[in-house]
Amino acid sequence: MAKTIVTQISPVHYDHDQRRYLPCIEVYVRAGFPSPATDYLEKPLDLTEHLITHPSSTYYIRVSGDSMIDYGIFDRDLLIVDRSLTPISGDIVIVALDGELTCKCLAFKNNVPYLQSGNPEYPSIEIKDKETCIWGVVIHNIHSFRSRRK
Repeated sequence: MAKTIVTQISPVHYDHDQRRYLPCIEVYVRAGFPSPATDYLEKPLDLTEHLITHPSSTYYIRVSGDSMIDYGIFDRDLLIVDRSLTPISGDIVIVALDGELTCKCLAFKNNVPYLQSGNPEYPSIEIKDKETCIWGVVIHNIHSFRSRRK
């Protein structure tokens, strides 16, 4: 039987007074035909408030490698991970496996959990008979469209 342990990591201090607000346009941008420009602005938007439900249980982690490209996760993307969520099948998770961290999709086959890669060049990893520690569920991916210098 697989050992799956959800790690309890100490809460991170979140300073609500250090919010960084940026303007947010009130209209949706079309991905098809262009829409007329408008000058309406919503209230300023704090991305932490918008993207993170459990700030004391959330952390960022940078991706290295190409094993999750079919899920839209690319080398050097920044992931937002929530430790307070219980992982379910289909979730992208951060896992400590054999002493290393990896990002994979949690899945089950015949009630046996395994970690599915998002690249056919990487095999799935069955976590039966391995001590596995789930470090959290990926809730957002921050991906830059401009080239990033290393």
